[in-house]
Amino acid sequence: MTDLIRMEAIEKRFPGVHALKSVSFDLRAGEVHALMGENGAGKSTLMKVLSGVYQPDGGRILVDGAEVSLPNPATAQGLGIGIIHQELALMRDLTVGQNIWIGREPRLSFGRINETKLNADAAEILSRLNLNIDPRTPMSSLSIAGQQMVEIAKALSYRSRVLIMDEPTAALNDAEIEELFRIIAALKADGVGLIYISHKMDEIKRISDRVTVMRDGAWVDTVPASETPISKIISMMVGRELTEEKSAIPDLSAAETALEVRGLWRKRELRDISFSLKKGEILGFAGLMGAGRTELARAIFGAEPCDKGEILVNGRATRIRTPSDAVRAGIGYLSEDRKQFGLALTMDVRANIAMASLSRFASPLGTINEPELGRIAEGYIGQLSIRTPGDAQEVRLLSGGNQQKVVIAKWLLRDCDILIFDEPTRGIDVGAKAEIYRLLNELAATGKAVIVISSELPEVLRLAHRIAVMCEGRLTGILPGTASQEEIMKLATRREGMAA
Repeated sequence: MTDLIRMEAIEKRFPGVHALKSVSFDLRAGEVHALMGENGAGKSTLMKVLSGVYQPDGGRILVDGAEVSLPNPATAQGLGIGIIHQELALMRDLTVGQNIWIGREPRLSFGRINETKLNADAAEILSRLNLNIDPRTPMSSLSIAGQQMVEIAKALSYRSRVLIMDEPTAALNDAEIEELFRIIAALKADGVGLIYISHKMDEIKRISDRVTVMRDGAWVDTVPASETPISKIISMMVGRELTEEKSAIPDLSAAETALEVRGLWRKRELRDISFSLKKGEILGFAGLMGAGRTELARAIFGAEPCDKGEILVNGRATRIRTPSDAVRAGIGYLSEDRKQFGLALTMDVRANIAMASLSRFASPLGTINEPELGRIAEGYIGQLSIRTPGDAQEVRLLSGGNQQKVVIAKWLLRDCDILIFDEPTRGIDVGAKAEIYRLLNELAATGKAVIVISSELPEVLRLAHRIAVMCEGRLTGILPGTASQEEIMKLATRREGMAA
């Protein structure tokens, strides 16, 4: 296989941050080259240099052996370099075909768009990927997986020979992941080189040919995927060995009940949900996509109205109609969509940490005690190892894992007694995961009542003292934390009317 891309000694600096430190990377035709590292390791920055979004401060880039300059994304696209970002950049109000050819539409006389040719050309690309999608379909009607496939088709419309995929399976279910892997195999067979960024070790071992690991903005090593144990890849990423042992399940038989939910209903999403949560307990919620776990969390937090049911906090019935009611009752909620519901992206780290507790820092005249706020924010930055030049950094400039830590800091500062973590490690690397696991166990040990919702069964099994399982809006059973994956899946697929 020949080198499509070679990046040599790439340097990149931002104010206060040395993001890339003499990083080298190469990609061959017809291979999947995984790029791994903790959040903030420099993976996305390196790929933005390759795709023309950032300009390097040093080093050189070669395409087919010839040195090139990539002053903008259009130049990179012209050289056959396409990128599919973790957050899809599609226009929901346009059709599939219009999204694929946006800005390059075929024209008739007088400048009118030739919709017939546009749809025919889009259909040809979709057919190449063996995708049964009508180019005239509105983008808004597609699932996340369907939108992801359209992003791939759009990248291929530029005749991409290099395709960069950033966390492409983060929002996909198992069947959709299998379809994506089928497309990746077909692209490899056509000689396309793929750069695959993911934190999911099983995916890396399954589909990649080589793995390059970065840490703290520097290249660590490039190794063959099939011959390298997962434990070695992880230790290269974090610079230390990580244990996967489950903490001992505490005896909570005498503990007080912090939260009780009785007969909660919401339209067709939640159907007669009842459970209790004790102080010092981690209650995991498992289930397949669409089981209703997030809907339940949002209902408890007052973000979605309930049709009927009762919520008791510390043994007292509590009316929760809004998130403000929930916060006053001592409930904090870390949403699975941190950017939409958890952060103010254009505000700084300090303001985001203080967002749920501003009254604590406000004087009777409404002024903010900035020195005290800064001291508290710096404390959480250190405690949670948030990688940022300082508390004045805009949150949008942080990596996904560090953004997640800012949301956690917000609820720690609020000192809620009941904490709901919805997909707390989604899009987060193994090192940051270990830190969050440790933090959740520490919170429970201090008497906090914790709910963890996760689509990753190993994560639920590692953390939970008990495991509540949902299917199609119903709670189908509660298992001990020592349960097996098979026991959980039996309950997760138990539809109404099925025998136990």
